[in-house]
Amino acid sequence: MSHTPGLFPYKLIATDLDGTLLRSDGSVSDRTREALAAATAAGAAHLVVTGRAVPWTRPILDDLGYRGLAVCGQGGQVYDAGEHRLLTSVTLDREPAGTALAKIEAETGPLFLAGSRDGLDGEVLVGPGYTVSGPLPTTPLTDVSDLWNAPLNKIYIQHPTLTDDELADVARRTTDGLVSVTVAGEGVVELLPLGLSKATGLSLAARRLGLKAEDAIAFGDMPNDVPMFSWAAHGVAMANAHRELKAVADEVTASNDEDGIAVVLEKLLG
Repeated sequence: MSHTPGLFPYKLIATDLDGTLLRSDGSVSDRTREALAAATAAGAAHLVVTGRAVPWTRPILDDLGYRGLAVCGQGGQVYDAGEHRLLTSVTLDREPAGTALAKIEAETGPLFLAGSRDGLDGEVLVGPGYTVSGPLPTTPLTDVSDLWNAPLNKIYIQHPTLTDDELADVARRTTDGLVSVTVAGEGVVELLPLGLSKATGLSLAARRLGLKAEDAIAFGDMPNDVPMFSWAAHGVAMANAHRELKAVADEVTASNDEDGIAVVLEKLLG
């Protein structure tokens, strides 16, 4: 993208959270905060685009002093951080999701399940055997059928022996036309409403801001960021990114622990 020297070339900076904006300890470095502040002062909008649903995202946004729109729940939720308001929300249709689970289990045997409830305060319900990494708040579930007692944004699946990529491959192959499947992090394979991706939510949020794909630079680290990279004019993978994302990235920067976002933004800010 050609641009006038001294002017920031993008009007939209889309950043994933885990493994991207956040360091391994869950913090955002001062250097990255300063680079984002400089870019927004130069006229760019910063949009957080995360697989996390709103309840798992809100504390980070509040800590950042973030007042804009955020795309949460893998594109299913557009959230106004300044007003603590959910603007759009897409939920999983129980019937195709149940069929999808049955089709996967027919091939893999029993899965460990968790689910993300819809809404500003939706809990993440975790069934027996499902492992959650990190300090995020969850609610244990003894009976998996209780998952469906309220609308869900997504279902998380794990398998005792298959890797994330293997499980996602089986899920994609067996559930065609029922749900979308993505790998969002270590141990995080998700079943989503059909056709939903970070690109869906990002394009919706961008439209609200009067911005387009050609205005956007995107940063990410996992396969769930692939649609976002396809949408944005320029995709930057972190050094710690999954090979699938690096394969489609326009650029690879330093890792999330080495201020990879700041490295790129500082260069663009000149």
